[in-house]
Amino acid sequence: MIPRYSRPEAADLWSPETRYRIWFEIEAHAADAMAQLGTIPKEAAAAIWAKGKDAEFSAARIDEIERVTKHDVIAFLTHVSEIVGPEARFLHQGMTSSDVLDTCLAVQMSRAADMLIEDVDMVLKALKRRAAEHKFTPTVGRSHGIHAEPTTFGLKLAGHYAEFQRCKERLAMARFEVATCAISGAVGTFANVDPRVEAYVAEKMHLAVEPVSTQVIPRDRHAAYFAALAVVAASVERLATEIRHLQRTEVLEAEEPFEVGQKGSSAMPHKRNPVLTENLTGLARLVRSAVVPALENVTLWHERDISHSSVERGIAPDATVHLDFALRRLASVVERLVIYPENMLKNLDRLGGLVHSQRVMLALTQKGMSREAAYASVQSNAMRVWRGEGVFLDFLKADPDVTEHLSGAELEALFDLGYHFKHVDTVFARVFGSE
Repeated sequence: MIPRYSRPEAADLWSPETRYRIWFEIEAHAADAMAQLGTIPKEAAAAIWAKGKDAEFSAARIDEIERVTKHDVIAFLTHVSEIVGPEARFLHQGMTSSDVLDTCLAVQMSRAADMLIEDVDMVLKALKRRAAEHKFTPTVGRSHGIHAEPTTFGLKLAGHYAEFQRCKERLAMARFEVATCAISGAVGTFANVDPRVEAYVAEKMHLAVEPVSTQVIPRDRHAAYFAALAVVAASVERLATEIRHLQRTEVLEAEEPFEVGQKGSSAMPHKRNPVLTENLTGLARLVRSAVVPALENVTLWHERDISHSSVERGIAPDATVHLDFALRRLASVVERLVIYPENMLKNLDRLGGLVHSQRVMLALTQKGMSREAAYASVQSNAMRVWRGEGVFLDFLKADPDVTEHLSGAELEALFDLGYHFKHVDTVFARVFGSE
């Protein structure tokens, strides 16, 4: 996680200050619950909140203590005791470090998911507007990178909109999966802390109770979370890659916004490069790189080991902050994307009507020609166009095997572009609703 690809709001979620504030809230809520149960004095719980609620916990001081203790939670509790005073001895009663660490991580990942869902909403809003704007803008559909049949640019964007709707659902499920609280003690038996403390803290921190925690929350939850982020990143990259292809000089059907004063190359003044979407491709790779380590974290020794800890300290902030940045950047690119309908039409006509080959073949079969013969006849004429020998419609009109079944007027009618768009409204209704 570096400032270049981090929004301050996202990075702050993983700052030491935020982490220690969440740690304090977990410990203080647990103290409240213990006070209600009579485990610790109510006056102690009240003092903890009174002295710690608005306190600024010093990351530098905690680091200083940790250099001696070699234990971050103990260092934190020692620092809290410096602020709270004697009543701090009632903190952490019956709890283990992972009760604090794992519950805090659940809070941070939940908040990150909320932020990412907001980001996806921005992408969806941009895609919806641009899809409606170009609902019937003709363009060529490509398979294997080769011209296939006509489509509309609006349909292209509608497909991405539907994909990001699924992304939103995945993020919501990932949030649900990871938002659990564990306050269960050294090996998850509640031997020294009442389960009601866990339930109280869970409610206060807006989490669910983890049904069975050994000393940690099971890491299959975290693996599912990072896998969901990776799928969202893949969706970001798919749209970014489409834009990059469409911006190629030979295509130029769409282009990233190019700002006044922007430079494309240190050597070539003419360059307008797709740097934003190339950046998105790279960020998607970074987000996906968290998946394998998250999966490997699932397998811990017995009730717990610490092998997952160093991994999560890296991948949790990196993956969420990078994806947040990528989604915001993607929304901006889509919103300001420069689209060239005239180039789309030019490219659509580039092969002189070959994109209508299937319709000609089907018409021949409807007139009595076998599918095999119709395919061979249409293909032989199409290959002449590929070789640059002439115009597809002219070849068809001059082919006796074709004209035996279809008149010139009937052939011309088969080259109608609008034919391919008769169900655009149906697809849009499926994606965007009846509106």
